[in-house]
Amino acid sequence: MTLRILGKASSINVRKVLWTAAEIGLAFEREDWGSGFQSTASPDFLALNPNGLVPVIIVDGGSLWQSNSICRYLAGAHGRTDLLPAAAWRRAQVEQWMDWQATELNNAWRDAFMGLVRRDPGFADPDRIAAGCRAWNAAMAILERQLDRTGSFATGSCFTLADIVLGLSVNRWALTPMARPDYPAIAAYYDRLGQRPGFLEHGRNGIP
Repeated sequence: MTLRILGKASSINVRKVLWTAAEIGLAFEREDWGSGFQSTASPDFLALNPNGLVPVIIVDGGSLWQSNSICRYLAGAHGRTDLLPAAAWRRAQVEQWMDWQATELNNAWRDAFMGLVRRDPGFADPDRIAAGCRAWNAAMAILERQLDRTGSFATGSCFTLADIVLGLSVNRWALTPMARPDYPAIAAYYDRLGQRPGFLEHGRNGIP
């Protein structure tokens, strides 16, 4: 059964799934759902994801939501132990950085991104935006130190699912109109990811 991906292509979480599919070489059909497209508040969509959020995948007669879980499923289902290692310790290291991206890092950029890029009226307070920028840069400093230590990718010399989710976050940080410290390890990492066709199509494509 062809993989169906529900979600608009501009969503950072949908792009995680699209990039993962590209790395694996999966054929898929993507359907536009979300703001400006089919409503995720519709009964049909809520039956697939009660949170009313994209992405959702439909495959083998079942549905799955939560972008990082979808990426893990796709890598596991297709035997891509390079992307998601089978060994417990190596897998935990990959998942640690994936979970950090989804929790600490995402929470750090929310105020700054919503105020500076989305121009959401609820995030227009300049003091709140400034605090958000500081928090975001502080979180990125953690990634800078990790990349400086590995000299390559998030968990070492090999590209993994952690780099898919973190790479999209780096792209968002790089394209948001804000002051950023000079983080040379992140800059080199961003260029390294830019050598991957999946990132050029679904990450480093001008969409923060």
